[in-house]
Amino acid sequence: MRYALHAEWTKFRTLAGTWWLLLAAAALTIAVSAAAAAAFGCLPGACDPRQTGADPAKISLTGVDLGQVIIALLAAGAIGGEYGTGMIRLTLTAVPRRLTAYTAKALVTAAGALTASLLAVGGSAFAGWLILPARGLSAANGYAPLSLGHAADLRAGFGSVLYLTLIALLAFGVTAAVRDSAAGIGVVLGVLLLFPVVSAVIPDQPLARHLEQVAPMTAGLYIQATVGVQALPLTPWQGLGVTAAWAAGALVLGAALLRLRDA
Repeated sequence: MRYALHAEWTKFRTLAGTWWLLLAAAALTIAVSAAAAAAFGCLPGACDPRQTGADPAKISLTGVDLGQVIIALLAAGAIGGEYGTGMIRLTLTAVPRRLTAYTAKALVTAAGALTASLLAVGGSAFAGWLILPARGLSAANGYAPLSLGHAADLRAGFGSVLYLTLIALLAFGVTAAVRDSAAGIGVVLGVLLLFPVVSAVIPDQPLARHLEQVAPMTAGLYIQATVGVQALPLTPWQGLGVTAAWAAGALVLGAALLRLRDA
């Protein structure tokens, strides 16, 4: 495993496109989060938390919705690119134990996604901390400033990092199963976006609520909520657990198909 990890890390760090995707994920996440914070506003005298229902942490982390797409692209390319070029045969020749090669590549991909996620979430939170007080979400209006010392804010930030890393693993597993980067990212985006669209348009409210509970994106992003948590269909950590279950299922499927099929 040590040699397999070293080989995968060498491949990961020597591809220029990898670093550009990591930087793009962090930069776009921060930019969208800052724009969302700057776009928020409330009328003078109407900025009370009971009137706005605003969740400063969730607003500050809005960019995660876009950042997950770049993270998924990174993970899909990590395994799909090898199938596209035929390098997967060389990889499995160098590391004949397929699960060892698969696990090493998944760990290196997750580490890259984790690094980008830390930068993205940290920058987004900092942007929200700077911008939101000037947009009415200040201590004078009854809002606690974003702080790592606040348990709910810490959970929202740390959970968002975990969420993005899980999305990377989901994309990795799906792409390993379909053996094509474009198909993998298409399936992942379909899974992420289909559930919210369907649950928003169907008239059956109990069914819509159940769909939200099993949707990897909708449920996973409950981890960002610091306001109105009791009204959510799942607790924040339960929601992140749903995303983790999807990621684990995708990884197991990808590993099983890698073992059963020819390269």
